[in-house]
Amino acid sequence: MEKSLYFEAVQKYFPKLVISVVEKLNEKNQRTLPYLYKDLLTKSYSADGRWASIMANYTRVAADVVALDSELPLKSRDAIEKVSGDIPKIGMKLYLTEKQMKDIDTMVAIGLPENEILAKIFADTTRVISGVQERIEDIFLSELSTGVGLATSNDGLGVRINMNYYEDHQFGATNYVWSNASATPISDIQKVMDKADEDGNVITDIWMDDTALRAFYANKEAREQYAFIQNFVGQSIPNLGFDQAKEVLKSKFDLTLHRVNRKTKTEVNGVKGNHSAWADGMVVFTCEEKVGKLVWTSCAEVTRPVAGVAYETAEDFILVSKYSTNDPLREFTSSQAMVIPVLDNVDKIYTLNSKQVAA
Repeated sequence: MEKSLYFEAVQKYFPKLVISVVEKLNEKNQRTLPYLYKDLLTKSYSADGRWASIMANYTRVAADVVALDSELPLKSRDAIEKVSGDIPKIGMKLYLTEKQMKDIDTMVAIGLPENEILAKIFADTTRVISGVQERIEDIFLSELSTGVGLATSNDGLGVRINMNYYEDHQFGATNYVWSNASATPISDIQKVMDKADEDGNVITDIWMDDTALRAFYANKEAREQYAFIQNFVGQSIPNLGFDQAKEVLKSKFDLTLHRVNRKTKTEVNGVKGNHSAWADGMVVFTCEEKVGKLVWTSCAEVTRPVAGVAYETAEDFILVSKYSTNDPLREFTSSQAMVIPVLDNVDKIYTLNSKQVAA
């Protein structure tokens, strides 16, 4: 590695540019889709480079009433388990080709505005930062909807993190999948709510993708529930929309409905595409505002920087760098991060597969 071929520009603009990229990506009103993991996870630094998740079977047991001077009976402790593993490294790199660099030279020679030239030099900075965030979102959506976070890399390998969802917290549809006209999604949700109540948990939020939502909108039981709320008397009840479905679930179960409509941009073996990490038709129930942690640790180059390479840090854990190589001559922008989304207290998460009938 050698120092950037645009070293003066990198020294002057790279730090501010990385900050501005992060601020733009974090804007709530941006046109691009927001990252769900940023809302549902809290960042947590790991000094030893490992992640851990706590699974606890908490039960409420009433205290005993005894006479004065009597010995209190001993109660059994709740079972606590821990799953853990090494934090994986994720990242990406892009480069300017000789042709692109010659084009920049031409822009300089003919006196084009500096901001246009800088836009070409730093065009890959946003992409390498957002690329890490897209991968985290990809793993997190898979993890929350199924209990297993998956991400495939170019070589066919990748990240697999298993949160060990409780078997008795995983439900299916009763008798008919939700897309069937005879399905009973309200009754199915009630079974999940009853189980949570039995466990001593209070479900507050419900998460559905468009597959589950479309089936819910058209379902007779859901439409009749909405008509009941509205004191509507009649046979012709139109399909619901999101606001109506939200009202049904809030009124019936005191649940806040969230639509999960997030595709992540991926490139595997040179093939680009949009990937839906959320399991199709899965409905997830959560009991807490935050469901886990975004666990990260420092990359090796933070304490062992390579001479000549320009480094900046984004979001605390994304190490962004610019450097050049020769033979062939290339100007690289890269990102790397050791980070993984981890769910805590999975005893407070329930799932319902709207596309599968319960056994």
